[in-house]
Amino acid sequence: MQLYDVYSLYPIEPVRGEGSYVFTADGERYLDFYGGHAVISVGHAHPHYVKLISEQVARLGFYSNSVENPLQQELADKLGRLSGLDDYSLFLVSSGAEANENALKLASFRTGRRRVIAFRGGFHGRTSAAVNATDNEGIKAPINRNYPVTFLELNDLDALARELKKGDVAAVIIEGIQGIGGIHIPEKDYLEALPGLCHANGTLLILDEVQSGYGRSGKFFAFQHCDVRPDIVTVAKGMGNGFPIGGVLIAPEIPAQKGQLGTTFGGSHLACAAGIAVLDIMENEDLIGNADRQGEYLRHALEETGLFTNVRGQGLMIGLDMDEPIGELRKRLLFEHRVFTGSAKDPNTIRLLPPLNVTREACEVVIDAFQEALVAGGQSGKNH
Repeated sequence: MQLYDVYSLYPIEPVRGEGSYVFTADGERYLDFYGGHAVISVGHAHPHYVKLISEQVARLGFYSNSVENPLQQELADKLGRLSGLDDYSLFLVSSGAEANENALKLASFRTGRRRVIAFRGGFHGRTSAAVNATDNEGIKAPINRNYPVTFLELNDLDALARELKKGDVAAVIIEGIQGIGGIHIPEKDYLEALPGLCHANGTLLILDEVQSGYGRSGKFFAFQHCDVRPDIVTVAKGMGNGFPIGGVLIAPEIPAQKGQLGTTFGGSHLACAAGIAVLDIMENEDLIGNADRQGEYLRHALEETGLFTNVRGQGLMIGLDMDEPIGELRKRLLFEHRVFTGSAKDPNTIRLLPPLNVTREACEVVIDAFQEALVAGGQSGKNH
């Protein structure tokens, strides 16, 4: 049997990792400034992470949600304390798409409505409702197109108000920072206006923090750079540092109903051990503070090079714009300078999403790599 050929693969096979680096079988070292789609939060093979997962799998890796699992409550307690959302409830799932799928379902249950408002450039997953709320027609099959979704431009408050006043919107779903869309941050005034506007029209506000959450922005959640209290927050990616886990954080105004939501693998013993380890490391090593400090340094230093038409982001979620496609630049960075980076929906945008424990020295390596790669390739982000 062969693998279903849906991925474009680089001819590189990492076999182990350490901190912000991955290594191939022949000993080549690569600096990971993409974090495997923003998943690696506490670094590759962190000793505490390895210890907790190893000990847990030696005891019990999985049993269903038909029995008590105290690790779920331990994870919820730590997450509530570190995020500041300790009055919310946690529903555990296995991925970001599953988190958003359940968030949208919960909003529809709560309001009795079907329509969703989402945003141009947004990405929420590939499952049925989540992909329908994603601004990418190329990944929607005919079977997905069963949900009424209205796409609006980010930061257009008048357009949002007009749609909400129609009285049929179950949820507004918005990313704390648009990731695949190219690292676009909602304006502070816009984001802070959303809860009041939604609630005045009987609509729930869902903050998708799957990529922008878990410390990546320099706050636990990106929306916490503003004064906002969402009805529902979705998380995944950095939550497990590579182990599949996600969550739906639900405000106390939305009571649970038995049997309304469910999952087979969500909240397994092994997944919870991974999630607890991540929060331990984030707290003990001040990784949110490190993301803020290193991100500010990196953005400023990259802007000072004058190589890019725009440098934007928060914390270690950074977008770099050029005036031409970045495909060849990414290849030079990878094959000549051993640096992984990410692309975006915009072919002229490159994304940087390194582990939250990245060092200043690693940031300097990346800055030098960009300068050398752009000079060698005769590229510049700015027209001269």
